[in-house]
Amino acid sequence: MPAPTGHAPRPGGRLAAAGTGLAALAVLLWSVGTTAWQPLTEPVGPWSERLPGAHTYWARDLRFLALIAVVSGLLLAGGGRRPWILPAVLLGGGALAADVAVDRADLTGPGATALLVAAGWLAVGITATLGVRRDAAPGRERAVAAGRDRAVAAGLPVVTAVSALVAVLTRSPTDREPELGPAALVTGLLLLALTVAGALAAAPGRGRTRIALAVGLAVVGVVGLPLVRLVGPADRLLPAAVLGAVLLVGVTSLTRPGPDDVPAWRRYAVLVPVALVAPLALWSVALLVAAALPLGAPLTALAGNSPVGGGDPDVLPSLAGLCAGLGAALLLTRPAVHGGREPRGHRPDPPAGGSARPASAERR
Repeated sequence: MPAPTGHAPRPGGRLAAAGTGLAALAVLLWSVGTTAWQPLTEPVGPWSERLPGAHTYWARDLRFLALIAVVSGLLLAGGGRRPWILPAVLLGGGALAADVAVDRADLTGPGATALLVAAGWLAVGITATLGVRRDAAPGRERAVAAGRDRAVAAGLPVVTAVSALVAVLTRSPTDREPELGPAALVTGLLLLALTVAGALAAAPGRGRTRIALAVGLAVVGVVGLPLVRLVGPADRLLPAAVLGAVLLVGVTSLTRPGPDDVPAWRRYAVLVPVALVAPLALWSVALLVAAALPLGAPLTALAGNSPVGGGDPDVLPSLAGLCAGLGAALLLTRPAVHGGREPRGHRPDPPAGGSARPASAERR
């Protein structure tokens, strides 16, 4: 049956391959962060004259952002379908526990990196296989077709966009480490790729306007993230906020239903102040909550690292960014999901390896 006007079909296999591939890249990034970047932040490392303080463990935040990318990639692979959500979240929780254990073991070197990559790819592969098998289980076609959660599909690129900004805002007490800049930028670009791919996957149509908007979004991100990183650490917040507003307006315009022949800026001009103010406000609140809840200090102790001293709080900007991204997703995607219902004329995506049954067949 042909797809309805304005709604392009999405091959489930391609989406699953893209999401799983990006998750695999995130595993590689996490492994390098654990075995190569983390030792540089230890007090006994190359910068031994520096006592542990705020932002000392910058590699930990980049690893946590990579884990967010792993979960996001699997959610993208599932296209927002509910059978993928729980396994992906459980994998993220297990990966966080594994991160603490590996950090405590102080694994270093290419051999350790290869071992972690292999284990991570195995975990991602098993999770993706379970998702595909649950999609293709006999008798699940109707449930899978109806189970595409637009709140997850539309909110995912918002979360990854905010996380990309957190990555390029990552800093250390001195900002002298030559590995910090490239590590933060690579992490941000990976999350940007998830942002663009997720926005396209959640788009209710594939008209030329939306394709052009997605390409423009990618170009703005690829140019903007390095520019933010080039600004001094004390002055990065404002350009990051401007870039974030552009990314979030673009993402929301892509994922919201609407005619392709109407310019996005005219339909969603009100999004500009919301996208500019909301993430900054949520980020500030999340940082305050992260400082009030001592989550960083227990993780530092469990990993066997020296506690942060000098009166500085052991905060987790990556966790604050995740909370800010989730809050921004709730604000920006609420009109798009219409109270949890699909827009009029929108047909749920067919499951991977199968097709949804026609409505007339369901009634029979």
